[in-house]
Amino acid sequence: MANPIHQFEIYSLTDKHFVLGGLDLSYTNSSLWMTIAVVFSTMFLTMAMRRKALVPGRMQVFAESIYGFVANMIRENIGSKGRQYFPLIFTLFIVVLLGNMLGMLPYSFTYTSHIIVTAALAFLIFFIVVLIGLFKHGFHFFSLFLPPGVPWWLMPLIVPIEIMSFMIRPVTLSVRLFANMIAGHIMLKVFAGFSVGMMAAGGLITLGGLGPMLFNSVLIGFEFLIAFLQAYVFTILSCIYLKDTVELGH
Repeated sequence: MANPIHQFEIYSLTDKHFVLGGLDLSYTNSSLWMTIAVVFSTMFLTMAMRRKALVPGRMQVFAESIYGFVANMIRENIGSKGRQYFPLIFTLFIVVLLGNMLGMLPYSFTYTSHIIVTAALAFLIFFIVVLIGLFKHGFHFFSLFLPPGVPWWLMPLIVPIEIMSFMIRPVTLSVRLFANMIAGHIMLKVFAGFSVGMMAAGGLITLGGLGPMLFNSVLIGFEFLIAFLQAYVFTILSCIYLKDTVELGH
């Protein structure tokens, strides 16, 4: 049975490694699929909206649906003032969604299955919230750590809990996406291995060979759903965090 962890290995696509300041900056398989995601999304959205037809075609309808989906997400979770974050949230959604979806292709690579990628995106949102929050609200931004109506004698307990909850946001945001992607792909690989092994042993017509194969087909469909849901969850939580820069609720 093939090693289910092998699909997550990052390797350089060139023989020579480009090292700068102790960091290996070689072009890897992860970089390749990130590039594919950027090129594909740019070309698709450009081609879909090129005509700007009053009676849109299928590509334009799909592109406008994505636009409306993200815009509605921002409107519901941040409010009308959240429109300034639309480019950020839209880009974030596309990057995560394509990272999840492209990873479902045979012989591809799921760059969202690596904690370094998901952590980079999560910390980007975290620092944007902190910097913009301080720029807009000054030191009043720290009132986030003191919910309204809390008695003074509870402050020594509530404030540290609120600070810890705020600081752990990028950790939970990144681990949730990374863990779901890596667990789902390992499960698919394991059941695919079972299916191949049983069919090789008993033939395609046996229940031992068909069972894992049919179950794996169901898992693939379920994994596509998870890929979309994780992109949605990552983006909607980012919207909720960015709301702190618009209004503090105090």
